[in-house]
Amino acid sequence: MREQFVSYIKNLQDQITAKLEAIDGKATFKEDLWQREEGGGGRTRVIENGNVIEKGGVNISEVHGPLAPAMQQYFKVGDVDFFACGLSLVIHPKNPYAPTVHANWRYFELYDKSGAIVDSWFGGGQDLTPYYLFEQDARHFHKTCKAACDIHNPLFYPKYKVRCDAYFYNPHREEARGVGGLFFDYCKKTPQMQIKDWYNFVTQIGDSFLDAYLPIVEKRKELPYTKAQKDWQEIRRGRYVEFNLVHDKGTLFGLKTNGRIESILMSLPPRVQWRYDHQPDPGSEEEKLINVLKNPIDWV
Repeated sequence: MREQFVSYIKNLQDQITAKLEAIDGKATFKEDLWQREEGGGGRTRVIENGNVIEKGGVNISEVHGPLAPAMQQYFKVGDVDFFACGLSLVIHPKNPYAPTVHANWRYFELYDKSGAIVDSWFGGGQDLTPYYLFEQDARHFHKTCKAACDIHNPLFYPKYKVRCDAYFYNPHREEARGVGGLFFDYCKKTPQMQIKDWYNFVTQIGDSFLDAYLPIVEKRKELPYTKAQKDWQEIRRGRYVEFNLVHDKGTLFGLKTNGRIESILMSLPPRVQWRYDHQPDPGSEEEKLINVLKNPIDWV
């Protein structure tokens, strides 16, 4: 399974980076191959200063070795070895009308000291973070997610949509990071779902990503905008940074397992503002977004 999923994410990385380069029309991805001293490595691809994409990364990693004590406590396991692989991406478009997007699809295995697998699971998801709310964009993103889920189980979309709303939430701000999408974790073998079934589900979601996101960027990438709207985008990006550095489990896992810092932190936008007690004008488009972020919507 690990070899099969590594092969899948390598191919998916190629597909996604090629399509993003095509939509940008100027910038290309810079590739870094890296090795982790304890075992494994990865392929980081970053794009910057394009016509459409201000900064983005589409990274794959495949790491293994003894599980660090801090992560043993987190996973509530003893002295075990681990294998983890996944694709993680974040795209920050230049135009404030085009939303940021994040996605991650991953697979874990834990082993006892004889090398036998003692646990394995899939996880992942994808979510949309707009700076200006176009309801049709949120509906398109969610409907694409639901269509991919429904192929496997009609209960998956409502279940993982609610989990996404709960996970990508800044409690210190009392608001969601964005308009959500899907979030699933610890997808393990059960009488109803074998690990191969979970592989089929996760790859279905991965395959749906470009259909969910690219049509939105195509519609918004050339809309005219003002400096004030760019400032708002950068203020909202500050909330994105707060979530990733304070709450995000993927960032935590990477830092606790001696991951490559540049790859872990590629999710952070290039320009951000933190203004003291900034409040949007009453009745404005900016306030409209904030009101939605405080109260999750059933977009489908």
